[in-house]
Amino acid sequence: MKIISCVAIKGGVGKTTLTYNFGEWLAEQGYNVLLIDADSQCSLSQTYNVYTTDGTIGEIFYNKGHRVNFLKVKKNITLIAGDVDLEYANYDIFTKPNKELLMYMWLRDYYEDKLKEYDYILIDCHPDFSVITQNMVIVSDFIFSPLEPSEFGFTAKANLELRFERLKSEAINVVTRESFVTAKLKFIANRVKHNTKSSKEFLEAIKNSQDIIAIVPEKELFNRSTLDFESLSDMEKNTMLKQKNKEFFESINKIFEDLRVKIEEE
Repeated sequence: MKIISCVAIKGGVGKTTLTYNFGEWLAEQGYNVLLIDADSQCSLSQTYNVYTTDGTIGEIFYNKGHRVNFLKVKKNITLIAGDVDLEYANYDIFTKPNKELLMYMWLRDYYEDKLKEYDYILIDCHPDFSVITQNMVIVSDFIFSPLEPSEFGFTAKANLELRFERLKSEAINVVTRESFVTAKLKFIANRVKHNTKSSKEFLEAIKNSQDIIAIVPEKELFNRSTLDFESLSDMEKNTMLKQKNKEFFESINKIFEDLRVKIEEE
């Protein structure tokens, strides 16, 4: 089982869209996927038409982890729904001991009977680096962070790297002095256009960056997938749509396969 969290300091960079479509693609390949909506905006949950206040991710942070509901939303896809009050949980747990390890302990408690069946767990985080997001970082094998092709993208990258390293140095086992943060932080260039000056400058700037592992081209189909509640994998089943956008579908399938291989290799 591999756990991947999608993290971004700023919103609007395609975090939920990437989580949703990568999860759907993995499921289409036959892998068993658990999606966790750790964003108080609950966009990932709403994509599956799930609106609930019961059994959400928030239960974990209020010592009611046994009440979390595993919702089967599609073949090979299970969802733990988001919680609109999750933002307030950051304040409620701030003074708790081991506040960054609540998700870690929940995973340990429920791995054998609830989580062992999943090949991949994908977590969509709130656009911040709050205590809740730190919980998700600590349990992850990989952190994927989308970058937009602009100066703000580089600022966000540096910001996240700084916070990540700080958490890594602070969240340690006091006995072994080893960090609880073992995830690899990787970046994905998202919504990159082929014909704009900003995108060309961005591509030139990142061409030697070893931590940028994918470049996703700008495409309205990708941007609208969460708005229309239809994944790229489902869109591709439409013969006319697939033929019209053949090059894009081939490109995104290769990107997702490369990501999966990288996850398994490291």
